Amino acid sequence: MNWDDTTDTDATGERLVGSVADREDQAVEAALRPKDLGEFIGQEKVREQLDLVLRAARARGATADHVLLSGAPGLGKTTLSMIIAAEMEAPIRITSGPAIQHAGDLAAILSSLQEGEVLFLDEIHRMSRPAEEMLYMAMEDFRVDVIVGKGPGATAIPLELPPFTLVGATTRAGLLPPPLRDRFGFTAHMEFYEPAELERVVHRSASLLDVEIDPAGAAEIAGRSRGTPRIANRLLRRVRDYAQVKADGVIIKDIAAAALAVYEVDARGLDRLDRAVLEALLKLFGGGPVGLSTLSVAVGEERETVEEVAEPFLVREGLLARTPRGRVATPAAWAHLGLTPPRSGTPGNGQGDLFGA
Repeated sequence: MNWDDTTDTDATGERLVGSVADREDQAVEAALRPKDLGEFIGQEKVREQLDLVLRAARARGATADHVLLSGAPGLGKTTLSMIIAAEMEAPIRITSGPAIQHAGDLAAILSSLQEGEVLFLDEIHRMSRPAEEMLYMAMEDFRVDVIVGKGPGATAIPLELPPFTLVGATTRAGLLPPPLRDRFGFTAHMEFYEPAELERVVHRSASLLDVEIDPAGAAEIAGRSRGTPRIANRLLRRVRDYAQVKADGVIIKDIAAAALAVYEVDARGLDRLDRAVLEALLKLFGGGPVGLSTLSVAVGEERETVEEVAEPFLVREGLLARTPRGRVATPAAWAHLGLTPPRSGTPGNGQGDLFGA
């Protein structure tokens, strides 16, 4: 990479602070993943509850209850599924909701499971409806009915399944139908990480990657990681690259800050797109309210990109608010960009009515 070119994307063209894993992330995560609950950092309540579920199942000599993990991308749902399999000393099979478009696809997977095997179903809310309905019976009764033939001559053949543990992961738990959600014996919601927890993640990953980092450098990376371990690990790798090229390979606070400035990730974790949205909202529309379509045109992005990629973090950080009248910047947004908000009711700030009253 040309270090004189600043960008907020990595070599694959994905956002550096995006939560979706690319191929590089998947490869690195496989090496960095903790192998048991004792190594897993953060999510204290979830770990404690899940530990009880798994230890009780092992004591009974039974398969563990079905587990539903919900939360934003990058918080450790896949890692926990692998830990569940490891703790139960069982093999794991990994698939995803979008890959199961027909009931037959699910039947083929279920019929090939071994006793006690863990089936990890990522993005379970995106599974087709016929497959969902087949999954109800598989989870509850460990059997499925395979339909042979069509029309009046169709016959349902019951197929017994060995006991297994389904681990479902979803970023949108509200889209799961209640009958499916109710069949999970244990449900956990993954929370965003605190900076101190992310510092531990960064130190652990740096050790595994054989990177020397001091506490201040780890804190600098953790503070810009949006509460997400996946982003923390990705930023660590980019800072490592910068330290190897521009310094002596040791990550200190100044090196971390300089590296992340190259990638346009600011002290609060905002990248180019986030700041473009805020700057348009503040400078062009006086802080709003302004409609999403208008705001999207102003930043030169698709409506869906602004709504689904930029806005969630800005809202969570208290920099932007969604209102019935449109998007509105908060006082924190003005302060973050170092701008002075206009007086209430002045033309252009979006706060007065059509007549300036």
